[in-house]
Amino acid sequence: MSILSGKNILLGISAGIAAYKTASLVRGFIKAGANVKVVMTPASKDFVTPLTLSTLSKNPVSSTFYNEEDENAVWNNHVELGLWADYFIVAPATANTLSKMANGVCDNLLLATYLSAKCPVYFAPAMDLDMYKHPSTLNTFKTLESFGNIMIPATSGELASGLVGQGRLAEPEDIVTFIENNILGKLPLRGKKILITAGPTYEAIDPVRFIGNHSSGKMGFEIAKAAANLGGEVVLVTGPTYQKVSHSLIQVQPVTSAQDMYEAAHEHYNTVDVAILSAAVADYRPKEVADKKIKKKETTLTLELEKTKDILASLGAIKTKQLLVGFALETNNELEFAKGKLKKKNLDLIVLNSLQDKGAGFKGNTNKVTIIDNKDNVTAYTLKSKAEVAVDIMNEIITKLDA
Repeated sequence: MSILSGKNILLGISAGIAAYKTASLVRGFIKAGANVKVVMTPASKDFVTPLTLSTLSKNPVSSTFYNEEDENAVWNNHVELGLWADYFIVAPATANTLSKMANGVCDNLLLATYLSAKCPVYFAPAMDLDMYKHPSTLNTFKTLESFGNIMIPATSGELASGLVGQGRLAEPEDIVTFIENNILGKLPLRGKKILITAGPTYEAIDPVRFIGNHSSGKMGFEIAKAAANLGGEVVLVTGPTYQKVSHSLIQVQPVTSAQDMYEAAHEHYNTVDVAILSAAVADYRPKEVADKKIKKKETTLTLELEKTKDILASLGAIKTKQLLVGFALETNNELEFAKGKLKKKNLDLIVLNSLQDKGAGFKGNTNKVTIIDNKDNVTAYTLKSKAEVAVDIMNEIITKLDA
């Protein structure tokens, strides 16, 4: 999954021959999982039709403040467009449009939207060689960059005039890649490797039955997504679960038993910067596992159980550079037990859940946590969606990493 997945991208198209490439650019953003809307200058419609772009983006295309042919038409609100966007990309960006952007000229919907946008703005110049090199154009580039806008440089090649040189619009796939890399490069976990465990473990009784628990794995999967969206390279070791994730920065390693998870966690631990053990690992397993299905003969069945290996404690014992995060699910004396677990297992942070809190715990879409660090700082959070809780956890981790 691309870092652009789920993001709102507003594509601004100005009137250059390179506008024909924007159909492929819209498809590239859609393929990356983004939501796309298009705003065009009126003259750009001479190069590519709104019908093409609306079909590909599955959204109406805007080019004027209102439809002059329909007296009942609704105003195209440039402020709403600007606020909707997570990223605004002007491509192709002609010398004319760029100059207007740099000087605050506001004579069409695209420019009004640009002046209203609160999101990062990228611009991809496209013009003839001499126009690209002209001092006024170079000054425009500098002015826009001083505003915090990000330039996607034009490439060299054959231009519409027949000249060969710089000024050619970057190819659509290269524009998508440039934006992805630019976003990733600014993320706080870029270059960090993160191990996350999630879900339950199943401890076999026989080939058919097992001992397990009610963990859905949802919290761990949300943490994995939050870490990846912050630029982290994630190894997600997960017990049996129906949860799914698709992200270019998440490697999923499925396991079944506590022993499987122990081995996988130790396999990756020496290479990671952060380990977050959110899995609900079985504390006990059958001492003997039947090689055939146990037949139902008696009214009772006695199983002898033995302790599983404590994954969290074992990692805490060999911790070097890693920031180690554990979870505690308690029903009474919650804070006291969580602090004891943090100290005993040599953790940096522990995330406390209480089954006494309505909306917290297994299976649901919400959670309520308290995060305690090894300096005895306690931060209690309100009930939130598990996706929001995951972001809170990752923010606490980033604060620890930066300390």
